[in-house]
Amino acid sequence: MKPAAQSPSQPAVRSGAPAWRRRLPWFGAVALVALIVAGLWPEAAPVELAAVRRGPLVVTVDEEGMTRVKNRYVITAPVAGQLRRIDWKAGAEVVAGQTVLAVIEAGGADFLDVRLQAQAEARVKAAEAAREAALAQRTRAESAAALAAAEDARARGLRAANVISAQEADLARTRRETASAELRAAEFAAQVAGFEVQQAQALLSRGLAGGSGEPLVITAPVSGRILRVIQESSRMVSAGFPLLEVGDPTDLEVRIEALSRDGVVIRPGAPVMLEQWGGPEPLAARVRLVEPSAFTKISALGVEEQRVYVIADFTDPVEKRSTLGDSYRVEARVVTWESASALQAPAGALFRQGAEWRTFVVEGGRAVSRVVKPGRSNGVQTEINEGLREGERLVVYPGDRVRDGVRVRPLVIAGG
Repeated sequence: MKPAAQSPSQPAVRSGAPAWRRRLPWFGAVALVALIVAGLWPEAAPVELAAVRRGPLVVTVDEEGMTRVKNRYVITAPVAGQLRRIDWKAGAEVVAGQTVLAVIEAGGADFLDVRLQAQAEARVKAAEAAREAALAQRTRAESAAALAAAEDARARGLRAANVISAQEADLARTRRETASAELRAAEFAAQVAGFEVQQAQALLSRGLAGGSGEPLVITAPVSGRILRVIQESSRMVSAGFPLLEVGDPTDLEVRIEALSRDGVVIRPGAPVMLEQWGGPEPLAARVRLVEPSAFTKISALGVEEQRVYVIADFTDPVEKRSTLGDSYRVEARVVTWESASALQAPAGALFRQGAEWRTFVVEGGRAVSRVVKPGRSNGVQTEINEGLREGERLVVYPGDRVRDGVRVRPLVIAGG
């Protein structure tokens, strides 16, 4: 019996689904696994990079300082009596031996008996001896200043011919500046010594005359300006009572308070940059003296610190600092070491691990830990003695995510 013929209008029955549709669940599983792996794959750590470079490096000690007049003279009452009112104001100009600073009405109070007369005569002799010593010191300072100026001139010529080093030329210039400052101080001391002789002789002559009743006139011992009027009103004063301060406000120096451990590395002749003094540009100075005795000071945090005074002389002309006065605050940067071509890296790229200094160097997109040997540092840049090459890129301030071999992604590249 033959099977019934299939109607041509009925569709044929499919034996199975296409191959791609059968593989679709597998494709979905693979895609899901890929998404999971991509989500769990560690992301490259964003880091700030800086390049190792070669260039000038300056190491400084940064501290606050205060200007002060180098040579000041405190005018005191030589005898007891009634002081007339002092009409002078701070800043007034005075001329040595001409400007009357104060008048004291002593009356007969300055009469000298035998004992006081002997003391007055001895005071005159002592003042004359001090004047002779001051004049001899001035002569010695003049000779030293002339010699230092000649040596500096020779050193500049030899430096121009590359016969001596820059350091030797700087030392010669420092000796010349120091000798000039000592000469100015010696001249001031000689003027003051002469004034002391005049005052001692005047007191002796008044006492021998029996106290004539004429008021005692005190003139300026040196030329300059009045720095401070200590006693302005009229009153009774005793012998030795301070009245005024006189000096030259353009002849300034800087007194810098430094930690004693920093004072050890500061040498006379070291350059000093004075900033934040009120002017548009920093002022230049040079260290003249590091005082040998330190003192104890309590910091703002209540910590005891041993500090020492560093004295520096201005090297810029007076015209550049004409508005700078006595006891003005400045911020000083004392140079303790400098190099014109030092291999250096940012201080924030170095960290200590045990007894070693390390840094992360970027190689092939990954951070690689490397041991380095640092040298001097100014807090921003650090000299590199071993372990790095110029042009290598370092991770600055690495966080907890940065480890040896971790992929990194640069955010900022400093220094090339």
